[in-house]
Amino acid sequence: MDTDAKFRSPEAYELARLALEQLEHQRVWPTPLNYELWSQVISEPDGPLAQEIERLRVAGEALTDDLAERLASTYLPKARLSEQIRDTGQALSRELASAEQVIRTAQESSESFSSRLEETSRTLENDPTGPALQDAVANLADATLQMRAQNASFERALAASTSEVAVLREQLETIRKEAATDTLTRLANRRAFDEAIERCRAEAIETGRGFCLALLDIDHFKKFNDIWGHQTGDQVLKYVASAILKHAPPPRFAARFGGEEFAIIAAGETLSATAPLVERILRDVSAANVRRKSTNDNLGIITLSAGIAAYQPGDTVHSLIERADASLYEAKRDGRNRLVVDNDLG
Repeated sequence: MDTDAKFRSPEAYELARLALEQLEHQRVWPTPLNYELWSQVISEPDGPLAQEIERLRVAGEALTDDLAERLASTYLPKARLSEQIRDTGQALSRELASAEQVIRTAQESSESFSSRLEETSRTLENDPTGPALQDAVANLADATLQMRAQNASFERALAASTSEVAVLREQLETIRKEAATDTLTRLANRRAFDEAIERCRAEAIETGRGFCLALLDIDHFKKFNDIWGHQTGDQVLKYVASAILKHAPPPRFAARFGGEEFAIIAAGETLSATAPLVERILRDVSAANVRRKSTNDNLGIITLSAGIAAYQPGDTVHSLIERADASLYEAKRDGRNRLVVDNDLG
């Protein structure tokens, strides 16, 4: 029996009690996401999620919101996401089938109306006398009334289906966006970044329209995390992400590249246009002391190092990322809190 089935069976209350006991025993807050994780652990005590959580516990790793989201993204949502897509897709299929049936019925009604017109026409040709004419007029009037009523019914049914399909399409779009979003920072995630940079490269090859890639990394983040803890580290990640999104809104593409590293894709832009943008982000992030939300402790100034590279003909995605990354690490070596622009013109 799978986890969902177990939680819809008589043993659900016992499983829920055990999950809450485990959360309390391990001093983990019973947030909805943590409860879902531990429900999976209780349901599958030898499963991969249970083994990973045990490894983290032995290593003394604190379960931050960011870590919980990463565990969920690895061990939970594939099934949840596919289930959401399947359910929405099935509902969309039902609505489309319903609309198809309405159209088919309308076609049949139209054919029936045409048959009655032909029948009336033949009657008038064979006997265009007074009684025959009266019968023909009555027949046409009746057919017209029926057709009008059926058309009104068809219009209502199609309007309802159209409205429902629009709602389902919005749901699918929401699911798609969630699947492409980093849950902690609300920037695009790595998978969405990989797809976006491949699209930009393909467009550059086809049209000659270049683009730039910037990589930004939080300076001394590990040391900072070790001192203040992972929850405060999550706060810093959100702070940096908000500054990036402020200065690089769409159509620029901002993503969490991994860990404390971020990426910006500037389609159709040159290095001379992208560099000032990245410098503004670095200045904005380091402009003020950041305070810890839980205690109001002064965390000091957060700084970023960054590297930029422009796409050159012949670049692969890997080679472009490598050049941007090399520039980023040159900025680190040169003292951090700075931007280095790649000057390799291919």
